[in-house]
Amino acid sequence: MNIVLLSGGSGKRLWPLSNDIRSKQFIQIFKDENGKYHSMVQRVYGQIRKVDPEATVTIATSKSQVSAIHNQLGDNVGISVEPCRRDTFPAIVLAAAYLRDVKRIKETESVVVCPVDPYVEDSYFKGLKLLGEMAEKSVANLVLMGIEPTYPSEKYGYIIPKTQEEISQVDVFKEKPNEETAKKYISQGALWNGGVFAFRLGYVLQRAHELIDFKDYDDLFEKYSTLEKISFDYAVVEHEKQIEVLRYHGQWKDLGTWNTLTEAMHDTSVGEAILSDTCENVHVVNELKVPVLCVGLKNVVVSAGPDGILVSDKDQSSYIKPYVDSIDQQIMFAEKSWGSFRVLDVDEEGMTIKVTLNPGHRMNYHSHSNRDEIWSVLSGEGRTIVDGMEQKVKTGDVVTMAAGCRHTIIADSKLQVIEVQLGREISVYDKQKYELEI
Repeated sequence: MNIVLLSGGSGKRLWPLSNDIRSKQFIQIFKDENGKYHSMVQRVYGQIRKVDPEATVTIATSKSQVSAIHNQLGDNVGISVEPCRRDTFPAIVLAAAYLRDVKRIKETESVVVCPVDPYVEDSYFKGLKLLGEMAEKSVANLVLMGIEPTYPSEKYGYIIPKTQEEISQVDVFKEKPNEETAKKYISQGALWNGGVFAFRLGYVLQRAHELIDFKDYDDLFEKYSTLEKISFDYAVVEHEKQIEVLRYHGQWKDLGTWNTLTEAMHDTSVGEAILSDTCENVHVVNELKVPVLCVGLKNVVVSAGPDGILVSDKDQSSYIKPYVDSIDQQIMFAEKSWGSFRVLDVDEEGMTIKVTLNPGHRMNYHSHSNRDEIWSVLSGEGRTIVDGMEQKVKTGDVVTMAAGCRHTIIADSKLQVIEVQLGREISVYDKQKYELEI
């Protein structure tokens, strides 16, 4: 199975644990079979591998999410990086060109596209595998998965099939309706449009060439910023007459708000939290190293992280985005390909950060023009390289770099470092990268 997972969005509806570079799919809030917490993207990736160990998995995403993907899934997953946001049609076309020109997938092979973050059972991915097989053999150019509705939702578009059979030709698509219209659609056998498409690779590339002037993946990548922002539905689906839909009857949840996310949590709390016996329907997610105490609360979600603290009525939690948009704050936590960092303190003349590097990984070899840096090793062993000179470091060691010094740190074991940045003009843009000098 060739599968493309669309990973986008800023995830502000799950603030403070999601932000512009840490979307909801990377929050480690679910338990796996070993009782270890993992994220939506780790859960989905594991389910795909369970159903089809040989699947070719490609994640279509922005540059800001690449580090988190590598950190959580490793370096073997394929990534189609969007230079900028251009909606689902350009993203899918770029991924299709990546599959053909980089991964050498034949145009006759099928590709399944779905969101990266559905909360579903393994049967969903068995359905995706069947969808791919159908797309390869069917006379239809597109095969969709329709989700059996559980209530008249106003959040999703609807697919109305011609018959009530498991596999049917599509009669018509409907935009997101009001509740009464949704009830009418459901009475006609309508299915939720879960954003899942399957097609032969050559079909989408042919359609892309009709709308976009490009030669290959590299050419498309260079032109990407000039492409029209348009959805796959508008660019392809609405113009195609030969479409089939496969019904999916299993569990399917869109965990887009704190209310829906907490419904899928295994425990009432993640992290340090104390809930009194008088609490009812209360969930706490705490990423801070201080306890959260809840007494007598009802229907409330509490979320605490480096970017802030949210206390919300669950039914109102879907309305937090306008308030979050008004908050002007730098990113306080981020996952990188080499590990993660957490900002501990910020003032006018400096910043203090806790850096965690995974074994065998290192930072980029880089310098800064406007700040000095001091590294204090908290735990682990590794090596620093400063202006080409390598030095072993261990717990308790301190390394000082003046502005302009080229430097990196390499983790031989898991390495935790306190980084103190000193300067009045500290900026994420004050960074020059170099080739390593060893």
